[in-house]
Amino acid sequence: MSSLTLDAAEEIVAAAHKRAQAVGKAVSVAVVDAGGFPVAIRRADGARPLTPDIARAKAYTAAVMQRPGKMLKKWQESQPVFFAQLSQLPGAALPIMATEGSVTIKKDGEIIGGLGIAGGTADEDQQIADEVLQSLGYELEFAAWGVADKPAGKDA
Repeated sequence: MSSLTLDAAEEIVAAAHKRAQAVGKAVSVAVVDAGGFPVAIRRADGARPLTPDIARAKAYTAAVMQRPGKMLKKWQESQPVFFAQLSQLPGAALPIMATEGSVTIKKDGEIIGGLGIAGGTADEDQQIADEVLQSLGYELEFAAWGVADKPAGKDA
């Protein structure tokens, strides 16, 4: 069983800030563990004051919903009342944000956390998150909702 260490979280945060700086963006980056609990959150100089909270909510969403935020968008659009109520559940620590820049951290087929980027456009936040996780060897592929993962080439 893999876990997300503080060193790994800080590596993700540093890489995200470096990538954001390269594209001229001041962002906040949040990394949470698989339960949605914060491991590392950092706001770059010049990033807007609310961005750390947005990044944390994005990371939380990706971890507890076990899918990247952009995969949740159609579900949210088709069931807005359900999604509005998710954030009201007694165990919900933060709002559920089905949006770009909310990426599940997956290693060796196991979900170990969530990454949230806030401060750029939606597309910029997503691009930074995807590029950083891919460069660090994390997996970005997820099965569609309701579809069991099965090895390629095997008949079910």
